[in-house]
Order: sequence, then C-alpha cells, then structure tokens
Amino acid sequence: MPTVAPALIDRAERLAGRADRVALGIAGEPGSGKTTLTLALIAALEERGVAVAWLPMDGFHLGDGSLRSLGLVDRKGAIETFDGWGYAATLRRALTEVDHPVYVPGFERTLEQPIAADRRIAAGPALIVTEGNYLLDAEEPWAVARGLLAEVWFAETPQDLRRERLVARHVAFGKTPAEAEAWVAAVDEPNAERIRARRGVADLIVAD
Repeated sequence: MPTVAPALIDRAERLAGRADRVALGIAGEPGSGKTTLTLALIAALEERGVAVAWLPMDGFHLGDGSLRSLGLVDRKGAIETFDGWGYAATLRRALTEVDHPVYVPGFERTLEQPIAADRRIAAGPALIVTEGNYLLDAEEPWAVARGLLAEVWFAETPQDLRRERLVARHVAFGKTPAEAEAWVAAVDEPNAERIRARRGVADLIVAD
C-alpha cells in the first residue's frame, strides 16, 4: 500500500470531524490512481481510529445488459454509461441514513460488471470516501452529487504514465496489447479530456 502524505490524512481527519457523516470525493482521469489513493487514505485513517467507509462510483457502471440495450457497449466508461442519478441518491442515503447500515454496489474488474450491495456502510458516524471519474462534472446529475461532497480532490498523474497504466490494465483483464491501445485511444482518452477540463474546480490537486 503506498504511503499517503500526513497532510492529506490530517485534512481528511478534519473533514470527518465536521459532522456524523461527511463525504470526501476523489476524482481524476482513468488510470490516475484514484482507487489506490482512496484505499491508502482509508487505511491510514483507520490506523488513527477514524470511522471511514468506501463508496466507489464504479459500482454505478451500467451492466452489460443495459449497455447493449442502449448501444453503448463500446463506450463503457464514458459518462453516459453510469447511473449518475442512482449514484447521487445512494450518496445522499449514505450521508443521511445514519441509524442503520447502507449497502452500496461495487465493481468487479475481472467481470467488468457492477456488483449490487457489495459494500456495507455501517450505522454510526463515518467519513464516506468516494472516488470516480466524473465527480467534478458540471452536468446533472453529477452536479447534484458534487453538492453532497464536502471536498473533491483531483488525483493527478503524468499523462504518459497514466496511459501506460491504462493499457496494462486492459491487457491484464483480457485485451490484446493492440486492442488495449485502441480502446485507450478511442474511449479512455476522450473521457480523460472531459475530466481534465474540470481539474481547476477541485478543492485540492494530489500529484502522484
């Protein structure tokens, strides 16, 4: 697990102290290390005794059945291939339903599919850490979700390294190197441009 700068842990811990439930978003382009940062931050906060929970935006990927019906299988990962309204509603539940557990979906990369009720946010106070590509997007419903987040940090990685990671990830999950390169160029990079355009409205830039 990578080390998180103490200043970031301190900042997240201060957010957690604002209320019983507070949400911190971690945004960034595909391959920028959002999930790695999220899991390392959660582990560091837990070491300090901070109650923390993970709500991954990837759990709101549309399943392949929905993607096929919409003609979007070849666009998986684009903003229109997520259930943004479902994400916003679940985030609101996680922030307001403190007296009982809230079950939220996860995403299984080996299947490339969302998994319902894969994660549990326990009753009681917690900092909800949620990471995903489009947390800073200006369009609804993403703007609605942004209004529920106390802060959004932007995970930033050098572009060459980010693309290298993406290609390696696609190869690891079944694409040939040529297929992976083509997918990154046709799908991931247009998404990355959209996400990068909103970098300037983040509360904090976290460089890799």
